[in-house]
Amino acid sequence: MHYEGDMIRPPSEAGSILLQVTLGCSHNKCTFCGTFRGKRFNIKKDDVIFEDIEFAAKHMKRQNKLFICDGDALIIPQKKLVKILKQIQNRLPWVNQVSLYANTKSIKMKTKEDLTELHKLGVKLAYMGLESGDDLTLKNINKGADSNKMIEMGKKIRASGIKLSITVLNGLAGRERSKIHAKETGRVLSAIDPEFVGALSLMLIPGTELHEQYTKGEFELLTPQELLEELGAMISATNLSSGLFHANHASNYLPIRAKLPEEKEKTLKLIFDALEGKVELKPEYMRAL
Repeated sequence: MHYEGDMIRPPSEAGSILLQVTLGCSHNKCTFCGTFRGKRFNIKKDDVIFEDIEFAAKHMKRQNKLFICDGDALIIPQKKLVKILKQIQNRLPWVNQVSLYANTKSIKMKTKEDLTELHKLGVKLAYMGLESGDDLTLKNINKGADSNKMIEMGKKIRASGIKLSITVLNGLAGRERSKIHAKETGRVLSAIDPEFVGALSLMLIPGTELHEQYTKGEFELLTPQELLEELGAMISATNLSSGLFHANHASNYLPIRAKLPEEKEKTLKLIFDALEGKVELKPEYMRAL
């Protein structure tokens, strides 16, 4: 496989075929993210992509899921993306789910018909980074979209039949706007009503703007207890018709996997018990990105 530089993939894609089609992220301006800094966004040539699909055809017959990397592969022009998906169908017929990262910009560039076509060609799941539903926080982290745009684009991709997994960042608003961040994020999640939510806890990365703000005293990190309080408030404000709320990423102090709305109260009680010291939190040395 022609992998270039660092790649990231969702935890749930650990067992998937990783097909790197783009390099980097077309936005690459979020103040908290250092993953693709120094990597210029580019889309790989067809011959390289198809060589990797052929490699997978020979050596990856046990893997029935495929994740298209890097940062926001949905931004690939429709004709090229369709060509890639058809090649995956032809050469990897055992793959029953293709997934990728998406953002508001890439979703906006696709028509409803485009997204429906992608779904028919095997794209079953898209991962979108909401991070926060608070407009001021979204502006501060240079996300490139406000909450209304997040809701609009989230609903748009869901309407095509593609399932949506949304990532939010616990602690991203700092101490001053923690409660607002929690409440507004719950509001936006409820409006989009995704199938999956993944909550991560903020871990600062040296070299990013947010880390620099922290070292200058311009940003305050939340304590483990404050992060739990914020997570509880976020879940309390989130109303899904039928979805999974995950907070079991390695960055989190308290692993949570809850089906909403059925397990909402049970999950809030778990958080309350943890705040009272009845449930042990993950030690700092075990946390990771």
